[in-house]
Amino acid sequence: MAQPLLVTAEEAGQKLLQFLARRFDEPQGVLHRWIRTGQVRINGGRAKPFDRVDFGDEVRVPPFAGGGAQAAAPVKEDRSLLPPIVAETDELIVFCKPAGLPVHPGTGHTDSLTARLEKSFAGAPFMPAPVHRLDRDTSGLLLVGKTYAAVRRLSDALAAHAGIEKDYLAWAHGECPWLRPARLEDRLSKRSVDGGRERMAVGTPRHAPDGKEASLTVRRLELRQGNSLLLIRLHTGRTHQIRAQLAARGFPLIGDVKYGGPACEGGLKLHAARLRVGGSVFTAPPPWSGVWRASLPQEEES
Repeated sequence: MAQPLLVTAEEAGQKLLQFLARRFDEPQGVLHRWIRTGQVRINGGRAKPFDRVDFGDEVRVPPFAGGGAQAAAPVKEDRSLLPPIVAETDELIVFCKPAGLPVHPGTGHTDSLTARLEKSFAGAPFMPAPVHRLDRDTSGLLLVGKTYAAVRRLSDALAAHAGIEKDYLAWAHGECPWLRPARLEDRLSKRSVDGGRERMAVGTPRHAPDGKEASLTVRRLELRQGNSLLLIRLHTGRTHQIRAQLAARGFPLIGDVKYGGPACEGGLKLHAARLRVGGSVFTAPPPWSGVWRASLPQEEES
């Protein structure tokens, strides 16, 4: 009989099927069959595919399953491919993602933060996973969970808009009027333009009932050469939200040609500069230099 698998702290909280999929290189149909026929047991009892495993649980697998018991052994991590780490705890990593690196792989590109995480943590009991995303051309702070429980808790907090706050710095073209914090609320819908490429269309709840709610607070920090430095706090996390909402009001971001902004050497001037997670605050200055150099105001001013 194969040795039972012990659930590690990193794996705790996952569904049994997820746990087995990480431990064994087998199709899900095979794993389902193991469970359905009683060949997989948790602490001696029969289980279902979507039962959750807890820290310290013993998961018995078929004797022919192979080397799964060794899959959770400690491995040497290689972090040379990863972006700069701003902070790290037992549960999370805060990266400063460079512009140009997508969070997930997609059409036309295979390099991504998640692909680099897979290589850097190959063989780990749980693959660290991003809790939210940044656009490919947006730089700045990105939160990654190191355990399943942390990813789930932080994802739930983001969905409930509770305990996690994200502040951005951005340069917009034009003289923005928001000298005091102003709340912008819209509905965003995906639209195909220019041969199938997608961009977000902005509408009101009345005129875009199929759109998703998009809300942010914006304040102008500085006016320079006809351009506005903005401090933005997101209340929702929609695709291209900041870019689309500002462009719809006649203030596209510098470097954002997709939404009507002027081209700029060095690309899009949008940076996730501050991240609050519970009682912890993480900051990273934007990489811009020269005329675009910018600093983040104290948190109580935002």
